[in-house]
Order: sequence, then structure tokens, then C-alpha cells
Amino acid sequence: MARWRFSLSLFLLATLGPWLALADHSFENTAIVRTVELGGALVHITTTYAVKALEDGSAVYTIALGDDEHEKTSWLEAKIKGQSAVLPLEKVGYDPKTDIHYYAVELSKALKANASTNLVVETVQTHATYPWPEEAGQKDGQSLKYETDLLVLSPYVTSVQRTKIRSPSPQVHSYTKPEGLEAFTLEDPVTKSGSTLTYGPYKNIPQSTTEDFVQERQQHVTIHYSCDYPVIEVTKLTRTAEISHWGANLNIQDNVHLHNGGPRLKGHFSRLEHQSSAYFGRQPPHIIPGLTLHLPAGIHDVYYYDLIGNVSTSHLRTAPSVPKGSQNNQFSVLELKPRYPILGGWNYSFTLGWDTPLGDSAGWDKESGKYVVGVPVMTTIPGTVVDVAEVKIILPEGATDLEFFPPFPAAMNELSTHVIYLDTIGRPTITLHYNQLTDQHAGVIYVSLLVTYKVPFSAHLKKPLAVATAFLGTFVLAFAWKRIDTRIQRQK
Repeated sequence: MARWRFSLSLFLLATLGPWLALADHSFENTAIVRTVELGGALVHITTTYAVKALEDGSAVYTIALGDDEHEKTSWLEAKIKGQSAVLPLEKVGYDPKTDIHYYAVELSKALKANASTNLVVETVQTHATYPWPEEAGQKDGQSLKYETDLLVLSPYVTSVQRTKIRSPSPQVHSYTKPEGLEAFTLEDPVTKSGSTLTYGPYKNIPQSTTEDFVQERQQHVTIHYSCDYPVIEVTKLTRTAEISHWGANLNIQDNVHLHNGGPRLKGHFSRLEHQSSAYFGRQPPHIIPGLTLHLPAGIHDVYYYDLIGNVSTSHLRTAPSVPKGSQNNQFSVLELKPRYPILGGWNYSFTLGWDTPLGDSAGWDKESGKYVVGVPVMTTIPGTVVDVAEVKIILPEGATDLEFFPPFPAAMNELSTHVIYLDTIGRPTITLHYNQLTDQHAGVIYVSLLVTYKVPFSAHLKKPLAVATAFLGTFVLAFAWKRIDTRIQRQK
């Protein structure tokens, strides 16, 4: 019954548009608390809604996001506080008059009148900060700016709300002090304690998704703060995973295009200043001297090279293979050091690859008669956004009945054929395209992009038959060549 009610609500919201969401008075917010964790390329936001039902059977709660917040948000997830189950969430409308996007969340249990629950919504914003000043000297620090709306939008009446913005450093250079909030508070509208700014509490806030409220009451706030670690962005990631049954091997290769999103370098780069700063341990935060990557356990034959050639300044510590289903979270550690330090505004492209035993990530399902392989979608670089990602999975030649189960939808999927040496008909290939991936995506999908397929016995014979045919053909040609007289004139 709850599932049917949720489907009906989604149908009505999608049919009648956001105006029905605006008229939905089945809930009220007794409190809203938003916590913003500022960073570099990523900003993590947790919003807790203390929800009270106003009528029996209230099961669909509507979340509102402004256009700017919606554009920056690449991860959106809703849970009941204290529970690990993720609630179904779907976009249901957009109001062009207020530039507000609406999402419907199905509660795990319909609420009776006057019953309450705490709904926790987690979002991750990408490219939400920008360096200020835009240029910095080689020895200067790094400061960023973040802009957001003051009041949390909601189609329901809110008794009290507050927003806490936490800087990674207590050095907050400046922040907006809102004015004209006498209707919501008689106290100081913003307070600062260490690295935390608290906007609110603001009380008795009406429905904040109306056109009048957005134009007259909503305000914009800006925070200017110091950031003591680099702003790392991956503009493009191309991952190729090749499955080989003959070699019992899974090969993964990444082509990474890295960008330092910090302030651009003012003046010329000095190698002497860089070596001096590294020696005294005072490396400026807007310089990327290297990366530490966590790779799967059991890898071997690791290679790392850039446009010039092999880079031998990196260090790898491998971990032994972990049995499937084990709770042991071992991983290999690669200390990747580029050929040169990456300063603000600079780019660096490199290729990283490795082999791993196929048995560590593949298995045989007797019920379906298929192979099941888990392929990692990307290698996590903490605090990094991946603007564009392409994941290509090359299956064995002759594989049939392909199925794949990504943990979240891709922007586009493709099926193609990849042909390499000793292939006859080519290998089926699955390509998935993603945009704006974050560490939240990596935390979920590292071992759960599942691919299932069948490989008939005849497919296993294609490679040896191709090799035998090639040798036999070469022998026949050589034999025939020896029997043919190619001389223009026969000797007497």
C-alpha cells in the first residue's frame, strides 16, 4: 500500500508540476540543521530535517534545491537518522519562476498524524569553491571562497533552522553578515567560534519555496577561508579493464588528466625555492608534490609513465591477495611522484596500470551458468572530483548473454567490439560514461560494478585454433613458395 501511495504521489507531482508540491501541507519541519564542511574541490553538506506529519499516511517528503545548489550537487542521498538503509529518491519537478528543483523521498514507514522522524540528506558539491585571490606567489598561502544561500528552502513551514559552516582552517578571512532578519531572529544572525560559522537559529520560517519568499527573504552569503591542502581535479579519466580467461588475469589501465584548481602561479617557478620549502617541511598548500593512491591487493606488474616516458621516482608497497568475501580491507599503496611539482593552474597527464589475478574479482555462478566479475570503476584520490570518466570493460572473445549492474546510472552506455591480436570476431566491450564523480561514488562502487556473461567451450578453442591456423598457413605458403619457380628465364 505504501509503495502504491508513493507511485501515485510521484505521478501527481510529475503531472501537475511543482505547484502541487508547493500546496502539499502533509508535513511541517520542527527543525532544520544544515552542516557544511568546506574543502577544496569538494564540499560535503549534511541537512537534518526534524519532520512532523500533519495527517495520517504521510509517506512522501519533498526536498527543494535552488538552481545554483542543484547545479553543483553531484551526490544526493537520503536516510532516516540512525539507519543505514538508503531511501528511494527521485526528481519530480522544476519551477522556472523560482528556479527550484524538487525531489521526492519515500519514507521507510508512513507516518500517522503528529508522528515525527528525522530525515538526513547528504549532498556533495563539486566546483563549489574558487581561489581568491586568483593568483599566488610560490611561497604564498591558499585561500578559497564559497557562496551559498542563507536559508534552507522547503515547501513546508519550519519552526527553527540553523546552518553551520565549518572551515578546514580557523583562518576565516571574511564572511557575510546578513541583515533584515528581524522577522526571524532578534539576536546576532551569525556567530563565529574557531573555524565554525553558525547562521541562526532563525524561527517561524514560512513556506520558503514561493516566488515572494525567494525574491524578498532569501539572501546570499560568502565565506573567504584558508585551505591548507591542494585543490585536485581530474578533468578526464579513461579506465580500461581487460578480462582474460587464458591468462586468468584482469588488467586495469588508467589514463588520467590531472589539474591543480588552486590559485595560478604568480611569476616564474623557482626550483631552488621549491627544494628549500620541501627540505624545511614548509610546502605551500597550492602545490601538488605527489599523490598517495590505494590500489587493490594482490596486484603485480605495475607500470606508471607520462608523456616523456617511465617515471621511476614512485614507490609501491603491495599487499597479498584477499579472498572474496573477506572482511580484511588490505590494499596496496602507491606513492606516485610526478616528474615535476604541479602548481596552481598546471596540468599533468599520466598512465597507470596493473595486473591482478582474475580469481580475486571473478567467480562462477552455478545457478545462472555465468561468470560474475566485479570491476572497480575508479581509484580514489581523496577530496578529488572527476569531471568526465569513461570506463571500458573488455570481455573475453566469444562472451555472450552480457549483463552489467552499475550501482548508479551512467550518463551513457555503449556496447561495441574490440579487436586485438589473435582475435577472430573481436571481444564484446561495455563502455560506461560518468560525469562529476566524487569520493562518495568511489566509496560505493569500488568493488560493485558487476558484469555477468557466458563463454561457451567453443570460444575457448578459438585462440588455439587461430594460432594453429596461422602456423599452418605460414607453413603452406612457405611450402608453396619453394615449389614455385620465380625465375624469368630458366638456366640451360
